[in-house]
Amino acid sequence: MTKCEQLVSDKGNSIANQFLIYANNGVYFQSYNSIIVHKHKNGKTYLDEYYWDYSKTTSKYRNQFLCETTKQTQQKIDNGIYKLKNLN
Repeated sequence: MTKCEQLVSDKGNSIANQFLIYANNGVYFQSYNSIIVHKHKNGKTYLDEYYWDYSKTTSKYRNQFLCETTKQTQQKIDNGIYKLKNLN
């Protein structure tokens, strides 16, 4: 079963065009029409190779989803903790 919900701000407001998708194989973060992150149920995290750092807005909400900064995300990519792949 798949479930989709809007991302919620710190103030409890729904954030337009930012979604969490819960699927059998993990959780996805979608910004507008693009999948940005897939947190797989096996514990691995995948970022879209093109869209992961597409815009300031995408980065802001990706950071919220991952609970880290862009710098920390880049370090995890560089260290092989996160994998880049085509998610779209």
